[in-house]
Amino acid sequence: MKKILYSVLFAAVALSTGTSCSDYLETDTPSKADAAFVFYYKETARAALEGAYSSWTDAAQNKVFGDGLFYAADVAGSDIERHPENFANQPGRHYPECFYQDGEYAKDYTLLSYQKENDTYASLYAVITKASIVATAIEGAEGFKEMIEAGVENTMGQLYGEAVALRATAYRELIKYFGDVPYISGKLTDHDGLVGRDSIYDVILEELMVAAPVMYRVGSIPGITGKNYFSRTYVEGLIGRIALEAGGYQTRRGDIRRVDANGDPITFEEFPGSKENNGATYARRSDWKIYYAIAKEYFKAVIDNPGTAKFITDDTRDVKNPYQVFFQQMHGDDDSFADESIYEYSIAQGGGNDARPYSFGRPTTGASKNNYPCKNYGQGRINPAFYYGVFDPADMRRDVSCTVTGTKGADGTEIILPFTPGSQGKGGGISCNKWDENRQDNPWVANQRKSGINGPYMRMSEIYLGYAEACAATDDQSSARQYLDIIRNRAFGSAAAAKTDAFIAKEGSLLNAIIQERGFEFAGEGDRRWTLIRTGLLPAKIKYIKDLTKQMFDGLKANGYYTFENGNTISDYIWTKYVDGKEVVGHRLTEQCPAGSEDNPVLYPGWRGVNNDWSKFGLVIPDDYKPNLAIKGLFKRLSESEIAALEADGYKKTNWAVDLVKAEDEYLKNLFLDYGYVKAPIYLWPFTPNVLANGGFTNGYGFKQE
Repeated sequence: MKKILYSVLFAAVALSTGTSCSDYLETDTPSKADAAFVFYYKETARAALEGAYSSWTDAAQNKVFGDGLFYAADVAGSDIERHPENFANQPGRHYPECFYQDGEYAKDYTLLSYQKENDTYASLYAVITKASIVATAIEGAEGFKEMIEAGVENTMGQLYGEAVALRATAYRELIKYFGDVPYISGKLTDHDGLVGRDSIYDVILEELMVAAPVMYRVGSIPGITGKNYFSRTYVEGLIGRIALEAGGYQTRRGDIRRVDANGDPITFEEFPGSKENNGATYARRSDWKIYYAIAKEYFKAVIDNPGTAKFITDDTRDVKNPYQVFFQQMHGDDDSFADESIYEYSIAQGGGNDARPYSFGRPTTGASKNNYPCKNYGQGRINPAFYYGVFDPADMRRDVSCTVTGTKGADGTEIILPFTPGSQGKGGGISCNKWDENRQDNPWVANQRKSGINGPYMRMSEIYLGYAEACAATDDQSSARQYLDIIRNRAFGSAAAAKTDAFIAKEGSLLNAIIQERGFEFAGEGDRRWTLIRTGLLPAKIKYIKDLTKQMFDGLKANGYYTFENGNTISDYIWTKYVDGKEVVGHRLTEQCPAGSEDNPVLYPGWRGVNNDWSKFGLVIPDDYKPNLAIKGLFKRLSESEIAALEADGYKKTNWAVDLVKAEDEYLKNLFLDYGYVKAPIYLWPFTPNVLANGGFTNGYGFKQE
């Protein structure tokens, strides 16, 4: 990779302004400490970093990985995930989610439709400002150069690396959501105007590469016992993550000069057949393979030496689903961290605004206080055609990722999630299932949004799949296949069940199969949208899911059912009956359905039910308590004789796809409304009026200027 030259970094800027950073960032900046003082007193540097971490946790949880822009589009805007409500009820979220009607609506989108002033943009720059103060102080201290040249892990190097990683992480999120942004780092080369993102990528990658060798791997940072601080393991994973993005496809406005960090012009490869959209093009760097090679190197470094992070391939529990272990561990106490995690930002139980599971987990109905569990909204839902027709029924990730039932909070009973548009457990259809307060060791029942489930920002499965992708793209097919096999074999239980050769053939290439596998691995977590954008698979996957959805609706309207290629059938109605899981199967909270028990209406689909004993947390349970829902006909069309037998046994006819057909516009027409597959996707968010005015720059991509 070319050496980064800071002195010419900002040759990329087409617009300049005399406005200072503090004028437009509007963030609280701590006083700059003397470099020697910070370097000498490591406790002072750590204390300063805590302020940066606090700002990052706030930005991550409320803006870019919990709620905020992540909540609005990432977790609800892909071929896998969708939103629960009527499109017209939330235009501020739904237009960005569907790429502003192929860019046409960008000119009409009100800049404050969803974002507020001093919102995501300012929050991320608060992280950058605080982290830069620590990084700059350490860089200016005596002995810094010698420390870097020695390349040996040490306490001050660790602190420096954390500061650099905080800054790089914030820039990565800014670029993802806004594209080209100002660059500040505490150096003379800082610029308030918009800087081409490619230059920023180059700079932060180089800084991370310099810092990594002097940091400790996760689990070995002196004085740190958890995974809620950045480590060398995280930094190496972050280098891989950013390198894939720097080398991937992105939509770039045409009024900013595109150069690398040396000031040299960059050439691009436009996505085949793509057309300009609102002055922006969809392309990747011509030298993209350099960045994929970087990703390959650093992902492999994590695989070879992951510290205390480990990829789980065995389940010591009776349920035998190693994929689910990670999520179960995330439901533990405040002081616990999942084995597979590389970094989690901490959310204290009872502390407030926990997006998992409120926003992305299993929905509930009921009150915001003293319920079992309390109200959960359920912003992240699953496209029904994906659940039925794409997710392999034999894949053990399906039921962990998706659920057809929620919980009635008032009495802790299980309920069907109807396809009628709506939120909570009252509507919205099939939901994400990885976060469920029923599964917590000690659920918080006093208030909503206080579950205390951390934010899982990086884990080992991403490293494995990122490495496989980088290998496949750089012609190392053997290594790519090896790590795809590791992921799939865990998900299916064996190589024979995974049928990976057939899977690759269906996807058309090993690389495409790896990207699709990533969709299954992270279904419901908001990873899919950005992955499809940067890999160029967005048009193909949107077309596939829209076509499959139309076929499903055509079949339902004609026959009252539709059978997918994988054998799953969705029908207008299902039949349900309330039972006590403790009496029927020995427990109320179900797990992996045992092989051969797929006809058991309580156990299949798995990973649902309710908490085994809500009475421990204050619920008064009546003697005739029957909280579990037995379901028949969910994947199979029932015969008249089967229906008669079920109704004689107490099962009730329950609306299912009949409600889906009634809401066809929401599930089909508004699924990427008016997306045309050819023009550059406008996935970015506009700058708000105060940012524009104070920064002295303009919006691109067809957005308003005020």
